[in-house]
Parts: sequence; structure tokens; C-alpha cells
Amino acid sequence: MSSDSFKHTYPLDPWCIRETAFDTASHFLDETLFALGNGYIGLRGTHEEGYSGPKGTSLDGTYLNGFYESESIHYPENAYGLARTNQFMLNVPNAKGIALWLEDERFDPLQGTLDSYERVLDFRTGLLRRTLEWTSPQGRKISISSRRLVSFTEKHLFAIEYDVTPLNFSGAITLVSTINGAVKNLEAGDDPRVGSAISGRSLVLADIEQAPHFSALAQRTVNSGFMLVTAAQTDVRGVAEVALARNGEYLEQSYRIAAIQNETVRLTKYGCYFTSRDYPESELMARAKATLAIASSSGFRALAAEQERYLADFWRHADVEIAGDDALQQGMHFNQYHLLQSVGRDGKTNISAKGVTGEGYEGHYFWDTEIYIFPFFLYSKPEIARKLLEYRYAGLPLARERARQMAHAKGALYPWRTIAGVECSAYYPAGTAQYHINADIAYSIKLYIEATNDEEYLLNCGAEIVMETARIWMGLGHYDRQGRYCINEVTGPDEYTALVNNNYYTNAMAKMHLEFAASIAERLQREWPEHFQRIAKAVMLEAGESEQWRHAAAHMHLPYDAALQIHPQDDSFLDKKAWDFASTPKENYPLLLHYHPLVIYRHQVCKQADVVLALLLLSDQFSLDDKRRDFDYYEAVTTHDSSLSSCIFSIIASEVGYHDKAYAYFMETARLDLDNTHGNTHYGVHTAAMAGTWMGVAYGFAGMRVVDGDLRFAPVLPKQWTHYQFNVHLRDCLLQVRVEQGCTTYRLLQGAALAFSHQGQRVALTVNSPVKECQ
Repeated sequence: MSSDSFKHTYPLDPWCIRETAFDTASHFLDETLFALGNGYIGLRGTHEEGYSGPKGTSLDGTYLNGFYESESIHYPENAYGLARTNQFMLNVPNAKGIALWLEDERFDPLQGTLDSYERVLDFRTGLLRRTLEWTSPQGRKISISSRRLVSFTEKHLFAIEYDVTPLNFSGAITLVSTINGAVKNLEAGDDPRVGSAISGRSLVLADIEQAPHFSALAQRTVNSGFMLVTAAQTDVRGVAEVALARNGEYLEQSYRIAAIQNETVRLTKYGCYFTSRDYPESELMARAKATLAIASSSGFRALAAEQERYLADFWRHADVEIAGDDALQQGMHFNQYHLLQSVGRDGKTNISAKGVTGEGYEGHYFWDTEIYIFPFFLYSKPEIARKLLEYRYAGLPLARERARQMAHAKGALYPWRTIAGVECSAYYPAGTAQYHINADIAYSIKLYIEATNDEEYLLNCGAEIVMETARIWMGLGHYDRQGRYCINEVTGPDEYTALVNNNYYTNAMAKMHLEFAASIAERLQREWPEHFQRIAKAVMLEAGESEQWRHAAAHMHLPYDAALQIHPQDDSFLDKKAWDFASTPKENYPLLLHYHPLVIYRHQVCKQADVVLALLLLSDQFSLDDKRRDFDYYEAVTTHDSSLSSCIFSIIASEVGYHDKAYAYFMETARLDLDNTHGNTHYGVHTAAMAGTWMGVAYGFAGMRVVDGDLRFAPVLPKQWTHYQFNVHLRDCLLQVRVEQGCTTYRLLQGAALAFSHQGQRVALTVNSPVKECQ
């Protein structure tokens, strides 16, 4: 399938997406949109029976967050310190397969006649439901009803309930439960955003077990050396003839049933995945069997009820309600649900750019987590936010190793893109050069501590990360002849501008980072001297380092052009030739697929928000006039080729009073995947843009900022809406914010009291006394 945009229209329902036709033209996209996951397992929305449509219109993928194969990166022209090893998320065995035979005819929706069809992904139940009626080429008519879930409460488990009813005949029906271990990853081709460059198999067979109701594959990765057990238990209601078969790593359990007209035959399948990244190899098979036995004993109905309870709690905390735009409400819930499906919650895994819905960007984790996705979880489900930070602490030893490779005698440098902690970016100008990753992580820790007062995390993880990563700025920067602290030869968020001096975003975030690290060191010395001594000893912190951090921060060079009264993106940005947008054909976007990087780097053109992002993250450091002038300048030179861009421009447009622009940019983000506006959603969702939709409501229209722990709101109501409502977790309180025409109501749903600002005025809120602020 080409990367051209395919827009697929679904009936509008705020709590689900629904398709009412089986369409090969949209099938590849639908597999992404109807994917199920639980932050560990990801099942693309392919049908149990497989797919016989045109080549290139399907990717039957199953993924495990954090389970990867590794490969050496080969450079025709080598250099010291380049990333040496790539890690990529594997397409693991497909254990959801169920084939259906009516006598000698195999069910295939592209053969015979599909008399009716509906598939629904329900965000409140967590179920993927499908119902259809089909008439075979020989005239046999059946109905099929299937329900699928990936458990939010049991990390390793998924389940399928599959019902078949013969409508105009009695006879033999055969249901075949399969595990297909002969899978491989998608090859990237010429698009670096798509998948892995590796070809061939990455899993080698180690063992097989088969029994009448149980089958399992044990496989080992070739290079990373992990063991994977894929197992399934199949229960069939009633009497059936059971047969087992194997073709290499393709396992079958066949159940032949003498079906009676209008009587339903039911097969329930429970599948699980266990790897040696989580448990010793010797335990994997036993754990799989125990998990499946418990699931089978509980039954699908109990698992579904547990799934619904989990989601009811999630929506109670996280729901964003919007009245007046049905398409937007659907997009909002879709995005929030997919974020929940994609995020790791075990402290060992993170959230990749495509979640667990596809192979785009090889399953790597980026700064997307900290800057775009983290705020959604921090203010909606802070316990998940903490797990994302625990993942960064687990990667600290490898970050220290990377710092030494990059000639830093002290400190830790986090990788730009990774799975298990090593740098996987083979293109250093847009990878390793993005040193701002260190400040992005520190920024998220700062937000977390201010929002939760979680001293245990600060003392045991956070302080060490922040101080170790801050040291890198001292090894990277220098004082120029004017006494300014400068940071040279780095790349900021804008990937169309690389290897520059004094990228504004990088320097401003480094300043924040250094000040934060110094304040943490001083706080530890003052309040927890024993912990300070422990950490200082562990990182060999020298006397006077925190003072050096403060001095560098105080003298940080933050570029400003007095003539234009804007903040230049870097020292050279304003001196570059402007990109000729008028002569650039529409089909030449995104630019990265049509122009050599050097051509782009020579021009004044941005892929995404850079200075404009700094205006948001460091909001209190800029006047409203600063923000307006910067927005005006950078809007004119930004292509928004990155899905990370529109949400940030929407937020700042809202703040400076460009309400129509704010809404237009917001809508580009809100339904980016549902409408496939970037033309590549079939390779996986855009998790950062999904979280950007939440930011657009909270940070944008509601004007929410948290400055040094102080919560502030400046709400506006888009003219297209009648109201909107969302919740914010802050320091054990759950605050409900409802914005209507002329009024904003604040209600404390949890906690005793909370103080914050509304339009610059202080509000003191208690649990039983909502406050209504009206113009």
C-alpha cells in the first residue's frame, strides 16, 4: 500500500469506532485503528480467520512492548562514537488465529456473499466485537459473533470468544485454533518512519508442546538472546472430535462438531506471551500454563467484566467531555483509549511512537514520552506516570556508558531512540545531537515531583537522574569571550535544522535543568543529608558542582533578535535563505522524503515546533507579546511535517488570542489517526499526537499551566462547543474543570482542599464547595 492518505469515515459515536463494511481498500488502516493492547501485548486488528486480500493491504502483527531483537549497525563510512546496535520490536507469533470450515468450505469474507457485517471497538468495555452473516459459495448460511480482549489486569493474557451459528443447514463445522510462529517484521524500504531494515526471521524454534486443548511454542531471538513462550488454550462447548497438526512452527488444534441448524457453536481461546526479559527461562512455560488455566477457569465473561471495571476507573479519572462536536469527542476518546493501550506500566517498558499497533520507528521510545505523553498520564493516572520515570531510572547505567562514549568524563546522556537503553539512532545529526533529551527527562521529573510530592521517588531515583544528566551540560557547553554560557553543535526539536550553535530550546531547557539540579542538591543537603551523602558518593559528586550549575544557568546564552523582537531558533537560523514554499509542490511534503538533508538544513524552514515549544514548557519566562511575535514568525516557516507540531501551535495560538487558528490546529491533531491525515497510520498510531489532543484541551483552551507547582487556568470556550470538561490530578486531589459559555466551574472530586489560580485570581476549593467563576 502506498503512503498516500486514505481517509476512512466511521459512524460518529463518542465511545466507540464502528465499521459496517469489509473493505480491502481501507483494510491496512483498519488493522491499526481496531488494534487492541494493554501496554504490553498489542494485537493489530486483523481478523481471526486471516486475510486473502490484495498483497500489501495487510500486516498481521502481534507485538510485545519492550521485547526486541538486536542487530549491528553497519556504516560504509565509520566514525568513533556512532551508535553500534539497533534494537527493534519484533512481530511475534500470531496466537489469535481461528479458521472456520463448513463441511469442505472455508470461511472467507472475500468469497461467497457477506450479507451483513459490523465491527466495533468499544472504549468503555475494552472489547473488539464483530458480527456478520455470510453465505458460502455453495449456499450455506452462517452467523459469526466474536469478542476479543487484551487484559488490562493480566499483562500476559488475551482472550477471544467465537460463536458460529448455522442458519440454513445442519452439518459438520470445524474450528481450527492456530499459532503461527513463522512470522517476520515489515521491511522499511525508503521511508525511515515505517519499520525495520532487517529481512528474514528473528526467532528460532526451541521447543513445541501440543495437547488436545493446549499448544505452545518456545522460541529464541537470534542476537538478543531472549526466550519467548507463546501459548494458547482452547475450550469448545459441547462434544467435538479433536485433532492436532503441525507444519513447522504452525500449530493447529482442530475441533469437528456436528452442528445443528440455529444452534450456536462456541470456541473460547485464551492466549499468552511470556519472555525471559521478565522471568527466568525455566519458568516461562509453567507460568504460561498457570495463566491460561486461571483464565479458562474464570471464563471469558469474568475477564470481560474485569476489563470493564478497569476502564470505568480509568474514565472516571481521565475522561475529557466535549459537547458540540461529535467528531472531536470520538477522536478524543479514541486517542485516550489508544494511549492507555500503548503505555508500559511495569517500570521496564515505556511507550513507543507507534505504541503496540505497528512497526513504525521500530518500536523505539523517544522524547515523545516525556514532553507529549507524560503530562496526560501525570494529570490523569499519576501511578502510570511514575512507571514511565522508573523506566528512565532503569536506563541510567547505560546512559552513563553513552556519556563516556561521547567524551563526557562525568554524568549520563540518555539515548535519543532506544528500547532497552542503548542509542539506536544511526543518523546522529537528528539523533545523538538532540542533547535536549536529558533536559526533557529532567523536566518530566520536575513536573512529577511538583504534582505528586512523591519524595520516595525523588530520593531513590529522581535526584540521581537529574543531577547526573545535568552534569552533561557542563561538559558540553562553554563560556564564550562575552561570558555567556554557550552550547554548540546540537540539534533542537526541529529536525529540519541540525547541528547548530545555541539552539534556543536546548539552551532554555538546559538552564531550567541546571537550576532544578542545583535546587535538588541543596534541598537534599538541607532536608535529607543522609540521602544526599549516599547519592553524592554513588555519583562521585564533587564539592561546588551545584554552584557551577547555577552559575552556568545564570549566564546561559538565550538568543534574541532586537530588530525583529523574536527569539531566533539558533545563532544562524535568521541568516539562512528562506525556503521557497510557493514553488514547493504539495506532493513534495513531507520534505524529508523528497530533499537531501543538507538541502533542508541550508534553509530557514522548520519541520515542527521548536521555539514555540519552549514558549509552552517555560511559559512564565515569556511575555504575551513575546509569544505572539514568536508564533507569528515561526508559523510562517513551519511545514508541520511532524505529527508533533500542530498541537503545540494550537496551544500557543489559543494563549495569544488566535482562536480560529487554535481550533484549526487542534482539529489537525484530534483526528489525525482516525482520518489518516498524515497518510501513514496503517503503520501504527501516533501516540505523541494523541496525547497532544489532551494537551490542546487542558493547556490550550483551558489555559492550564503548572509553574513551580502552582496550578493556573485561563479558560476559553471554542465557539464550536457548548461546554468541555476534564479532570486534573494534583497532590492527592482530583479536580474537575467544566467550562461553559461565560462560566467555569471547579469541583473537587477527591481530596480535602486545593488552591489554584483562575484568570490570575486565587481560588480556594474544598471538597463539598464547588466554585463557579463567571465573566
